[in-house]
Amino acid sequence: MKANYKFSNICGTVYRQGNVLFTSDGNSLLSPVGNRVSVFDLVNNKSSTCAFENRKNIAAIALSPDSNVLVSVDQDGRALLVNLRRGVVFHHFNFKKPVKDIKFSPDGKYIAVTHDSHVQVWKTPNHLVREFAPFILHRTYTGHHDEVLSIQWSPDSRYFLTTSRDMTARLFTLDPLDGFRPKTFAGHKDAVLSAYFSEDGTSIYTVSRDGAVFTWKEKESKVDPNNDDPMPSSSSENSLGNRIANTRWGVHKRNYFNQPNTKVVCTTFHPASNLLVVGFSTGIFGLWEMPVFSNIHTLSISQEKISSVAINPSGEWLAFGAKKLGQLLVWEWQSESYVLKQQGHYYDMNTLSYAPDGQTIATGGDDGKIKVWSTHSGFSFVTFAEHSAPISAVSFAKHGSVLFSASLDGTVRAYDLIRYRNFRTFTSPSPVQFSCLAVDPSGEVVAAGSTDSFEVFLWSVQTGKLLDVLVGHEGPVCSLAFSPSGVNQLVSGSWDKTVRIWSVFGRSRAVEPLSLTSDVLALAFRPDGNELAVSTLDGQITFFSIQESKQTNVIDCRKDISGGRKADDRVSAVNNSSGKAFNSLAYTADGGCLIAGGNSKYVVLYDVREGEGVMVKKFQISENLSLDGTEEFLDSRKVNDAGINTDLIDTRGDESDLEDRLDLSLPGASRGAGDMSIRRYRQEARTKCVRFSPTGRAWAAASTEGLLIYSLDDSVTFDPFDLSIDLTPQSVLEVLVAREYLKALVMAFRLNEKPLIQRVYETIPGGDIRLVVRQLPFIYVPLLLRFVGEHLESTPHIEFDLIWINTLLMSHGRVLKDKSGEYASVFRIVQKALSGSEQSISKLCDDNSSALTYYIDQSRRAHKADVEMLSV
Repeated sequence: MKANYKFSNICGTVYRQGNVLFTSDGNSLLSPVGNRVSVFDLVNNKSSTCAFENRKNIAAIALSPDSNVLVSVDQDGRALLVNLRRGVVFHHFNFKKPVKDIKFSPDGKYIAVTHDSHVQVWKTPNHLVREFAPFILHRTYTGHHDEVLSIQWSPDSRYFLTTSRDMTARLFTLDPLDGFRPKTFAGHKDAVLSAYFSEDGTSIYTVSRDGAVFTWKEKESKVDPNNDDPMPSSSSENSLGNRIANTRWGVHKRNYFNQPNTKVVCTTFHPASNLLVVGFSTGIFGLWEMPVFSNIHTLSISQEKISSVAINPSGEWLAFGAKKLGQLLVWEWQSESYVLKQQGHYYDMNTLSYAPDGQTIATGGDDGKIKVWSTHSGFSFVTFAEHSAPISAVSFAKHGSVLFSASLDGTVRAYDLIRYRNFRTFTSPSPVQFSCLAVDPSGEVVAAGSTDSFEVFLWSVQTGKLLDVLVGHEGPVCSLAFSPSGVNQLVSGSWDKTVRIWSVFGRSRAVEPLSLTSDVLALAFRPDGNELAVSTLDGQITFFSIQESKQTNVIDCRKDISGGRKADDRVSAVNNSSGKAFNSLAYTADGGCLIAGGNSKYVVLYDVREGEGVMVKKFQISENLSLDGTEEFLDSRKVNDAGINTDLIDTRGDESDLEDRLDLSLPGASRGAGDMSIRRYRQEARTKCVRFSPTGRAWAAASTEGLLIYSLDDSVTFDPFDLSIDLTPQSVLEVLVAREYLKALVMAFRLNEKPLIQRVYETIPGGDIRLVVRQLPFIYVPLLLRFVGEHLESTPHIEFDLIWINTLLMSHGRVLKDKSGEYASVFRIVQKALSGSEQSISKLCDDNSSALTYYIDQSRRAHKADVEMLSV
């Protein structure tokens, strides 16, 4: 099995902190997600996450005017220079101080960066040339007396405005001008958040935190009473290019938003339409047309403050990011409709489950919500909020669009994914907290284990009635699984160091306990139902044969999962025994490999064929130093003179906003990951749940940073299957020209270059498909079936692909059925492609039939009207 899984996407998180940006064409939105950057394609409704990682959470990002170069700066001022189109990091650079704002000049030649009370302007590095030190400092600009908050360039890239906490804005020139001194715009009574140029450069707008907007224009020229001729204005005696620098700026008008009990948090301005967009601390945003200051639009879009706002180049779409709730919204203000509305889980993500077709993923979080995500687009398309406590487990039924969830609120719920409703709620006779869930392969029975009564409850899905209560465990039941082979066996794992195999539907009601050396944390069935893998607290994975009820293998995993020292750990990562165990296990579709994750930054893939238990690969889920447990050794530079780690010091009282300084939590109260009653809360790098996709091409992990999806790396283009000296792309094309289709197809699969296989495949005439498939050696049949399934998802030649699939299954169906377990992932890829095609075709047919019905009805009405007119 291939193990070259690479990071593909983050689904569960859409915005963390920093600023959001539109690309130059206005079709895509860039959003910082922890220490990564996600790109949301708003036209094609897709999202992707760049593979590069900053050292810590990103504080600011900037995109060049041609959308080629991206600069992402983390909380400490360390920056990455990235080619956005390729996702390749060119250079690492340290600005040495936290950066509040960073902007490219409109001509793309310079980058302006805030540097505490100074502003630095750097020359933009050439993204086509690799240089040793690409960042060259142009100039450093001083004058502010407090931290600089924002930078705004003039349209001609010759001037820029800066705003600061010292309640002033200043105008600087890029290059020195004779007689020019930086202009100061004073008069605000609070920190100035941003300043903007009008499109023609005759006006400047400044916005402060207290809701004041000042319009600055040229001061009127004073007329000398002894001279009849007025003094010529400074703007007329200088060239148009120097007009901004030589203007005597003065306050023309003072406007106020008059929003009660609120502060301005973020603003943006669209010069072409003179639109000023303002986000407030109460979750309200507004649009004002300048310079008349007329309110066009005001709307409340969030319960928390809006952290960032952006407007696309055409001025139609507004993007908002809310840091506390993790919301990302794109609003079309003219039609007053959402283009995008996404929100991750408010607290940690606890569990996940793949749908049988692999197209959707369901996740459950500490916030009591269940979200269903599309693996194709990366977006959540439905949220269920019926639970009132953290979700402990979710699971799809094997057949039908039904999703089950268990929660600590004492209920198990069943959701219909066609009508998006909760159609069953299962409860126990006395209130208990459910910690695990399992669904019978037929979908008729659902089981849940409790943490406080140590019992396992079984319900009928059709009637909703309690069928049985399984008693016998002496500790909390932490994991449940039905045998996938359909032999009516339920396996439960508990903290009482036992695994019990229950014959739930048989007359004998037999129970077979299996003893282990430590508390059971997780268990998983092999897809054929003959083997059981159990993870225990002492860091071991134990394998049992279900038929013989005996132990077959043990893997000692403590050294594999250990890694990462937390800030408050007394011992190093190597000697620390806490967290050295897997709390989630999952088999691949063919049962050859086992993936495991736990309270560590590592997810480990093991080869478990024929009782081997060899570690194949170790994946590090995050390199984000903002998370606890990503460093192997603590940084001695973070220890102050008192011997205290600065990461553990509570700095909440130093925040600039009053609402951020307040601690509203009750003493002793905590809820999941949102416990703010402790001195300092740091999230840990860990995975709570890992699952393999049914197709075997990807796996997902519910981690601290969201839903991480790793998929097979398709960038490796040359992976030959059976290579020989005379086998080249030219020889394959020569055979294809000679119309030896079978030979050409076999040679293309031996080279295993996808473009070449596609060319040969699409060249074969429809009439020769049956003959080629019958003579094709069986070793190439699964490869061809997988290729056709992937081809069907992205091609308009639906009938051509369906003929291939039908012929392959008719000709080799018996052998494929005998080896169904081995080729389960191939079948799921084909099923996924067929269901997608069926949905698109049925939707098209429904639209066509509706349109035809409408046309026929209209023609009948017109004919009837004509007949009535003739009769009159």
